Amino acid sequence: MVKLNKIYTRTGDDGTTGLGSGERVAKHDLRVEAYGTVDEANAAIGIARLHLAHLPDLDRVLGRVQNDLFDLGADLATPDRPGAPPPAYEALRIVASQVARIEADIDRFNADLAPLRSFVLPGGEPAAAFLHQARTVARRAERQMVALSQVAGEIVGADAIRYVNRVSDLLFVASRYVNAQGAGDVLWVPGANR
Repeated sequence: MVKLNKIYTRTGDDGTTGLGSGERVAKHDLRVEAYGTVDEANAAIGIARLHLAHLPDLDRVLGRVQNDLFDLGADLATPDRPGAPPPAYEALRIVASQVARIEADIDRFNADLAPLRSFVLPGGEPAAAFLHQARTVARRAERQMVALSQVAGEIVGADAIRYVNRVSDLLFVASRYVNAQGAGDVLWVPGANR
């Protein structure tokens, strides 16, 4: 259980932060960038949810995703490095069942949407625009996680990468679902302003 009695510790004043393993790394470390961007995506989803009182099922799903994103942050904050001693506790990892659940959510919300015949511009309903913003942040987190996984000695779980990829897919489908209940998608018209 997390216990936060003191908000500032001064331990990061030197430009470092502590990982779940106890190791200290630079605040600009790629691992920190990755879990910081996951946190940013979570915050963006929170803003979108402020506009979803009329769609409680979608709001519940996004609330579950927000909780899972904290799991993902914990996963990323606790490195699994070859030869390193294991942490004193069982590290929280994203698992295949979380990926499967989000895939089922994507399929459910996408089932009644009209097929796309163009790319979609962020817009329409306010919640849809905010969901698009969250989607782009999730894509950035995915790029950072993939880059981290390619650094020698760094491991990022395959389920973690799959999960963040599906989060961005869900956010795209969710934005279309929101727009289908209201203003409709805003479609890209190639070369429209030439």
